[in-house]
Amino acid sequence: MIALVQRVSEASVRVEGNTVGAIDAGLLILLGVHKNDTQTQASDLAHQCAHLRIFSDDDGRMNHALLDTGGAALVVPQFTLCGDTSSGHRPSFTDAAPPDRARALYQHFVADLSEVLGQPVPTGEFGAMMEVALVNDGPVTFWLNEPGPED
Repeated sequence: MIALVQRVSEASVRVEGNTVGAIDAGLLILLGVHKNDTQTQASDLAHQCAHLRIFSDDDGRMNHALLDTGGAALVVPQFTLCGDTSSGHRPSFTDAAPPDRARALYQHFVADLSEVLGQPVPTGEFGAMMEVALVNDGPVTFWLNEPGPED
């Protein structure tokens, strides 16, 4: 399971011209689900995102987590994070989870993150063509990879 985590001052996602999720300061999390990922991995990754210390303290050091700041998270499904580009110029998505499995694990991740943060987590729309807008704060971006059973 992969989370591309961006510290943002604002972010939103639109589907067919309608905003379906938006936040002010916090984290934009693009989430990719591999075919062998599990609920345990989804829970572990949600916990890691909530506790990742990438927000500045009074001395300007990355010392606070989203939980410390009271900020929000916006989670957007993005199967292309699972694309394999090692063989040529056309990505292969054979390692991405099938849609039903990916949707269930995506929803599990969102539910766990919401529980850890103690607040609702807005999302993109699974399977939809989306437009994501963000103001990356820093910029600060991290690639989190929750290893699977085969890693």
